[in-house]
Amino acid sequence: MNRLLLTLVVAAAAGSLLFSWPTAAQVPPPAKRAIRVQISQGPALESATGNEAIISWTSNNPGGSDEHFGVVHYGTDPKNLSEIAKSHIRLNRTHSYTVFRVRVDGLKPKSTYYYTVDSADARGASDGVSSPVSSFKTQ
Repeated sequence: MNRLLLTLVVAAAAGSLLFSWPTAAQVPPPAKRAIRVQISQGPALESATGNEAIISWTSNNPGGSDEHFGVVHYGTDPKNLSEIAKSHIRLNRTHSYTVFRVRVDGLKPKSTYYYTVDSADARGASDGVSSPVSSFKTQ
């Protein structure tokens, strides 16, 4: 029994050397916040069904906290985009751009929706980017 326990301890110790978590010294600091976040592609409707849609867009990397959200402000009146859908994303510090995809749920079939997009950091502070108002129709 002691030999088995010793074998397990040695195997566990060897495994922890192979699969260790990065230390704080190995994790690079968050990317610097971008002076200005700009949308370089989109926003575009990826898909729409009777009750949901997926909106995507690409911007330069906003930097700051790694935890971010893609945000879609939407509604059936282009002057009242009071509904909000968000999708969590983790920024890649090594990329100069970020692709956001947000699923908008609870839509009414055969309806026209208007929307604009933004992104926000983990605390909910806007990155200061906003697209022109676009529209799509559910099936």
